[in-house]
Amino acid sequence: MSKSAAPAVHEFEPAFIAGLKSIFEEKIVFNQVLGLKVTALRPDGVTGRIDMKPELVGHFAYNRVHGGVISAGLDAMGGLAVMAAIGAKHMDEAPEQRLHRFAKLGTIDLRIDYLRPGIGSHFELRAQVLRLGSRVATTRMEFLGPDGEIMSAGAAAYIVS
Repeated sequence: MSKSAAPAVHEFEPAFIAGLKSIFEEKIVFNQVLGLKVTALRPDGVTGRIDMKPELVGHFAYNRVHGGVISAGLDAMGGLAVMAAIGAKHMDEAPEQRLHRFAKLGTIDLRIDYLRPGIGSHFELRAQVLRLGSRVATTRMEFLGPDGEIMSAGAAAYIVS
């Protein structure tokens, strides 16, 4: 029995990437408060970064990042992964047209497991879509320390229509 080839993962156009980054980093103002920046935007997953700053401290004695920063960051990245998956699903449309498909996107369920203390100079956040349905998308997310060690893991469901 032969294995069928995996579907090709196309890269996004620069206009779509720029538009999605603008929505995520500029128009969603809370992401600015977190300092959340997109570092990779692909149809099969997204990556972001948060640099530690005094406003994000949750435990002053250890300079540990607040758990709310972790949950909000992972929720945002899960939403971004859904946006990327929707964009990839409609590659036949112009980038501007695809960027208007996210108006109804919203979190309906979020679970975060805090595995290790969030201590570090910066953090990497990753998210991927497990399933994109016609009404609901499910995602998996990770919050990693500067050494690449996983500090928190998340799963979420988003309404997409």
